Amino acid sequence: METLRIRPMRPDEVSVAVDWAAAEGWNPGLNDAACFATVDPEGFLIGEIGGEPVATISCVNYDARFSFLGFYIVRKDLRGRGYGLQIWNAAIAHAGNRVIGLDGVVAQQDNYRKSGFTIAYANVRYGGTATVTDEAPDRIVDLAGLPIADIEASDSMVFPAPRPAFLRSWVGTPGHIGRALIRNGALAGWGVIRPCRTGHKIGPLVADDRDTAQAVLSALLRATGGGEVFLDVPGINTQAVALAKAAGLAPVFETARMYTAPIPPLRLERMFGVTTFELG
Repeated sequence: METLRIRPMRPDEVSVAVDWAAAEGWNPGLNDAACFATVDPEGFLIGEIGGEPVATISCVNYDARFSFLGFYIVRKDLRGRGYGLQIWNAAIAHAGNRVIGLDGVVAQQDNYRKSGFTIAYANVRYGGTATVTDEAPDRIVDLAGLPIADIEASDSMVFPAPRPAFLRSWVGTPGHIGRALIRNGALAGWGVIRPCRTGHKIGPLVADDRDTAQAVLSALLRATGGGEVFLDVPGINTQAVALAKAAGLAPVFETARMYTAPIPPLRLERMFGVTTFELG
């Protein structure tokens, strides 16, 4: 086995991991790489042999307590040679003593268990041509026009760590469209839809209840003019599952949200769509 050189990616190299994810059928967003690079520049690792990339992984440190792992890919012609374990160990070392989360595909969940991860709940990707069931209410507004502090406060209820830089990039990136519903002067629901290699993905979709989520979902669909859409739904939220099915979407892919240790309680009844399987 040739020596694997592992190093942090340069910001422009994050696109390598995203392109490999696309080749695996994960259908990343067209502008994901630039957004992901804002979180933890040292958390995206590449493994090289003779200067050629052979493995990627990310383990981004959101704060002093929480990391999220993704993009764990070894080039198909070099799998089974131990390169994956080497870059995995480097990523875990980067997290230090933080709790690590990931979204594990079904085929790898047993391996993740052996590495100390425990399943918290299933995430299911629903896809298809969605049905817009109602008109968006007047109180739907452009998400980009809201104070970022309001978005951060809502996000903190459904994600284990603060991520202000990522949220700013995610909401403000060209091609990303955000909509929000304001009720009694407060942010009741919000979401982002973005173009992907195939169709569009909605994520996150956060709301007080199903009716609010429906209103935001309809506004997002209307903003893009229809077509194929994907929504990653926490299976533990039965109202989110019902929303996806009512929109005419069907399951196409499943992962499990897994953690190495307990995290603070989250308001998963408000989470109707996961932001991204790669960064949580």
